[in-house]
Amino acid sequence: MAGHARPFCGTVGFSASFHTFSVNQPILAIDTTHEFGSIALLDGAQTIEEILLHSPDGFGHVLFEHLARLLDKHSCRVDEIACFAAAAGPGSFTGVRVGLACVKGLAEAVGRKVVPVSNLEALARFGSSELRAAVLDARRGQIYGALYSSAGQVAAEPVVMGFPAWLETLPPGDLEFISTDFTPFRAALEATQFRNSKMTTAPRALAAAIGAIAHERFCAGRAQDPAEIDADYVRRSDAELFWKEM
Repeated sequence: MAGHARPFCGTVGFSASFHTFSVNQPILAIDTTHEFGSIALLDGAQTIEEILLHSPDGFGHVLFEHLARLLDKHSCRVDEIACFAAAAGPGSFTGVRVGLACVKGLAEAVGRKVVPVSNLEALARFGSSELRAAVLDARRGQIYGALYSSAGQVAAEPVVMGFPAWLETLPPGDLEFISTDFTPFRAALEATQFRNSKMTTAPRALAAAIGAIAHERFCAGRAQDPAEIDADYVRRSDAELFWKEM
C-alpha cells in the first residue's frame, strides 16, 4: 500500500525475570472512556497483562504513571511497541479524548500506527451468539447500543437513545445482549419480546479485547497514522449542544 508502512513483524525480546520468551507483535491498548478503564499489553492477540483502572476523577493525571509501570514490569520500551490501540468511544467525552491523545502522542513519538476501536465492538467480543447486541449506559435515561455479528461486522450502527426505543429497532429472533452492567436495563428488557434472550455480563476491563481487535486490523494493514484517528462520540458533548442552542 503506497504511503503506508507495513505492519511491524520483527521480534522484540522481553527481559523481565519471569518473561524469557520473545514477543513478535507487542500491542499496547488503552480504554479511558468510562469511570472504570483499563490498559493491556499483548503479544499479538494474546494478552500478556491487563490492568483494571478506577478513576472517578478521570484518567488524565494517572494514565501515564500506570502505563509506565506496566511497560517497566515487562521490560518493554515504548519504541518496542508495534502498534497502539485505544477505545474511541462512545463514553465520557473527556475520557475518550484522554485515551486517544495518549496513543496519538506515543505513536507519533516512535513512528508507529494506531487502531481506534469502538467500546461496543469490544463488548461484542465477549458474546457467543451469531447476533450480539452490545449496550452501555449513556446516562440521562439513554444508552449506547449497536448490533454485531459473530464475525465482528456491524449489523446495526451505534446509536444513543432510550433503551426501550432501541429495542424496537432490533430484529426479532435470537439475540444475545452484552453489557458490563445490566442493572439499568434488566427490568425494561424483561418486559419485551427479548425477555428470554441471553444476557452476558462482560468484564469492566476492555483493553485486552480492544488490543486483540487492533492486532487483527494491524496485520490486515488497517492501522492508521496517528493524525488520522478520531473519536466516535455517537452524540455531541454538552458544550456542543449548549452552543448549538444559543
